[in-house]
Amino acid sequence: MTNSRHKMLAIVRVASGNFLEMYDFMVFGYYAAAIGRAFFPSDKAYASLMLSLMTFGAGFLMRPVGAIVLGAYADRHGRRAGLMLTLGLMSIGTLSVACVPSYAKIGLLAPILVVLGRLLQGFSAGMELGGVSVYLSEIATPGHKGFYVSWQSASQQVAVMFAAFLGFVLSIKLPPATMSAWGWRIPLLVGCLIIPFLMWLRGSLEETEEFARRKHNPTIGEILHSLRQNATLVILGMMLFTMTTVSFYMITAYTPTFGSQVLHMTSKDAFIVTFCVGASNLFWLPVMGGFSDRIGRTPILIACTLLMLVTAYPVMLWLTAAPGFSKLLAVELWFSFIYAGFNGALVVYVTELIPIQIRTVGFSLAYSLATALFGGFTPAISTYLIHRTGNRAAPGLWLAAAAICGLLAALIARRRDKTIIGRGETAIG
Repeated sequence: MTNSRHKMLAIVRVASGNFLEMYDFMVFGYYAAAIGRAFFPSDKAYASLMLSLMTFGAGFLMRPVGAIVLGAYADRHGRRAGLMLTLGLMSIGTLSVACVPSYAKIGLLAPILVVLGRLLQGFSAGMELGGVSVYLSEIATPGHKGFYVSWQSASQQVAVMFAAFLGFVLSIKLPPATMSAWGWRIPLLVGCLIIPFLMWLRGSLEETEEFARRKHNPTIGEILHSLRQNATLVILGMMLFTMTTVSFYMITAYTPTFGSQVLHMTSKDAFIVTFCVGASNLFWLPVMGGFSDRIGRTPILIACTLLMLVTAYPVMLWLTAAPGFSKLLAVELWFSFIYAGFNGALVVYVTELIPIQIRTVGFSLAYSLATALFGGFTPAISTYLIHRTGNRAAPGLWLAAAAICGLLAALIARRRDKTIIGRGETAIG
């Protein structure tokens, strides 16, 4: 087996669990309205939807905890051990959400169990993205880290596309009443069925050479001490990730709800748009990750945040003035290009920014904080802004705010560490 083929197989194995994590989050976001009616019944559709979206966001609140606990575990015991543990915990959370009876059958216990399942999923996901990103950065060939690490996010897009395709098929095969009653459980059960295959794939992972060469594995106390010493880097990473998490959940998890509930389009059209967004992300992420290997990370980060800041609200105004399938597709593909360009350079940038001894926990904590405080609540915040203002383009303002945060962080990072401008091959610490 050639070395390049061996590395490509490693990418597939490590990204497999990342697929499950994102697939579960996407399915919950796609069927938020139906899940709300099943577990959070209310006389007002808005209240039911908001409770469901807040439950979607609640999973993100556990991510910082998972980032610290599981990230420290991976930095001490190895990348492979951490990735296997997160996949196992994630599987339990998936099964709990898929199999819980509705509120009508078991009462208050139903929403409690669903929230607990979401919290467990969030806990495991707290380290998943960081663990995968660090693993890929440590097996990458010199000069190609951006391209290698971009496949972490690219694997998520496969999940987006698969979930959207399945949603499209179900919307054709099952009537809306059936989908609302129990059909929304089918995608969750499909996720449960592929868990054994994913466990088998990830179980064949090897430890990274960079971690294996380490002569000293830090204790939990040493990891936490180093984390405190590098708190500024973690906060900087959180600010950078705010832009990418808000834009990602806006164009994927929120699109079906926005298209059907706000723009009053058919579910089939909304799922087609979401599928196309996933395909666009899948194309642009490795392209822009590889491009960042050539011209550097920060020029791309600054350019993409400026593009989002300038265009987010105007294009949303253009869309909502006269909604239609082609206009929604055009807007989402534009946002997809900006997101993928930014994220393709960002993820590898943060792995280079965080010192190796806390690389997994530091990266995971920065990402988890951004998701817990901002990105994960994007569907709920967007719904609230529209409800309060009556302005259907209001989500564009939320995107612009996230872009400001990302731009400031990129400028600060550029001034703070000149050594990671350009090819960005040096780890800072």
